[in-house]
Amino acid sequence: MASVAPVLPVGVGYGLTVAIGFLFAIFMVGITWSLKRYTYEAQTSEQFTTAGRTVKSGLVASSVVSTWTWAATLLQSTTVTYQYGVSGAFWYAGGACVQIILFATLAIELKRRAPKAHTFLEVVRARYGPVTHGVFMVFGCFTNILVTAMLLTGGAAVVEFLTGAPTVATVFLFPIGVVIYTLYGGIKATFITDYINTLVFLIVIFSFAFTTYTTDSVLGSPGRLWEILTNLAQERPLEGNAGGSYLTMKSHGGGVFFVINLIGNFGTVFLDNSYYNKAIAASPVHALPGYAMGGLAWFAVPWVTATCMGLAGLALEGYEVWPTYPNRLSDVDVTAGLVLPNTAVALLGKGGAVGALFLAYMAIMSTYSSELISVSSISAYDIYQTYINPRASRKQLMRVNYLSMTGFALFMAGFSTMLYYVGVGMGYLYLMMGVIISSAVLPATLTLTWSGMSWHAATFAPPLGFCSSMIAWLVTTHATFGEFSVATTGSNTPMLVGNVVALLSPLIYIPILTFLPPFKPQNYDWVSMANISSQEHSDNDADQETGDAMGSSLQYTPSAAEREAERRKLDRAAKIARILCVSLALCFIILWPMPMFGSGYVFSKPFYTGWVVVGIIWLFCSSGVVVFLPLWQSRETIAHTCRSVGRDLSGKGRPVWRPETVEGQGVEVQTTTTTPESEKVAAEK
Repeated sequence: MASVAPVLPVGVGYGLTVAIGFLFAIFMVGITWSLKRYTYEAQTSEQFTTAGRTVKSGLVASSVVSTWTWAATLLQSTTVTYQYGVSGAFWYAGGACVQIILFATLAIELKRRAPKAHTFLEVVRARYGPVTHGVFMVFGCFTNILVTAMLLTGGAAVVEFLTGAPTVATVFLFPIGVVIYTLYGGIKATFITDYINTLVFLIVIFSFAFTTYTTDSVLGSPGRLWEILTNLAQERPLEGNAGGSYLTMKSHGGGVFFVINLIGNFGTVFLDNSYYNKAIAASPVHALPGYAMGGLAWFAVPWVTATCMGLAGLALEGYEVWPTYPNRLSDVDVTAGLVLPNTAVALLGKGGAVGALFLAYMAIMSTYSSELISVSSISAYDIYQTYINPRASRKQLMRVNYLSMTGFALFMAGFSTMLYYVGVGMGYLYLMMGVIISSAVLPATLTLTWSGMSWHAATFAPPLGFCSSMIAWLVTTHATFGEFSVATTGSNTPMLVGNVVALLSPLIYIPILTFLPPFKPQNYDWVSMANISSQEHSDNDADQETGDAMGSSLQYTPSAAEREAERRKLDRAAKIARILCVSLALCFIILWPMPMFGSGYVFSKPFYTGWVVVGIIWLFCSSGVVVFLPLWQSRETIAHTCRSVGRDLSGKGRPVWRPETVEGQGVEVQTTTTTPESEKVAAEK
């Protein structure tokens, strides 16, 4: 870690880590209680995991932005921009945006093929059986562990640098508040906190950007930053970049990182059950626009953040405002993700340190909550209900949810502590994740999109690909450096080879295991996926809560005509998704960046100014999608809840809320008292 004195007192680190979590926990407990009281959302395991499958596109988009804005989004994107120049910001944003946009196609296929599923792994078991189910469960859990480890190690490094609070303490304190509100509110709490986190992200990022480009005493404008970086390229040319410039898309190191980033992030989206959880929770007609808008809105977050903070860090480290002046950051500090907090302190002093702390904490909180839901849903539905207790009651499933969340949180705190002591940081994990998990990406995708993939291909291609990638990674390390260490195994060339082999080796294994004798295509008819049931067994307890009974009595069941209309909409959305998602992906990874990469163009001052302006405008548009659209789409529920609170406080009774229909509108049913009996009578009327 950096040897400079912490900017903030150690008490601030402890206080902020604990206080924000508990404030969110209290807030979410209140929100969940209000939803239960005024909209009769019974907290069964089904509701806990799926949020009633009625979440609209605006909230889905906001949740996607928040969940995908993990510690690496802000810290690693800034780091690679500091290392490779302006190309790093774009390669990170474009290379990680593509997966979210393409995942919209899988989200639609999941809604079409298995409308009652709780997890993606249930779909795998329905098609291939328990052995393949176990294989994908291992890869899914590896994904959850790697993502959570990156969150904790990256966030804890920022807290330790800014406040001096030790990493070991931080990784245990960080999750407490998150675990509490997720335990109480389930995935609905995750959606709501994701919305709040996104709002905080945007406020802090805008403050950093406007300080850098308008008011900072050293920088103050895009043109001034361009001048400093142009002079820096003459004094200290960047090896591998066109003309040694920091302002060009043609960067050898940036290009290598782009491939690693592109491949690795396919695994963290397509194999992370938390993204399938959100697709399952989305209303059928809102899944595609939610993920498409979320991916486009998210692109601006790392692009603007890294372009601003990474390049500002390069420019400011030659001035006394830089925390380590006159020294540059060490390689260890850069890998740990400390470029962003150093730049924040250089720009805004203690205010920048507080802003960086908020970014780190929000980045951890949003994704950590999603990972908890992912692990708990796998534990409850794919392990407990499937193999231990098929007749599990609601209370038993909820108990498994609670125990698995708590156990996972404790395990990850201990695992992250171990990584800290062996010297493995966020940057290393980010580059390595594709080597470990990406061999299951193609089999997972084809499970939902190709009826011909055989049982043997789905079962054996992922572990064969994993073995191939590990061998390629380690052999390349030894051939290049002659030794194994954190530094050598974490270098670009071995990581690049390992990631490429992991993602592409199934292209060899799947055809062999599907078409060559004695194997043959499956010709799957999709029926077993459609037959997955969402039914839970009632607890039949005499003291079952009134809210649960009301929730059951008010459950809306669509008619056959409505189900047919929904099916037609999903079929149409699937066709649109394929065209839209592939077109957008091509734009982000080929049509936009490749001409600039191939030409070796070095940004002029007007071009760089325009680059910055476009990024900020894009971020404003993203704000409209993820901040204001969810409020507009939820206006009925918000208004009903506010009126109900007013009626409760005045003693006039509260209206009963009829759950959302396929069209997505709730209806109030007036009642004159607040007793459970009268509410039930009103509901039946």
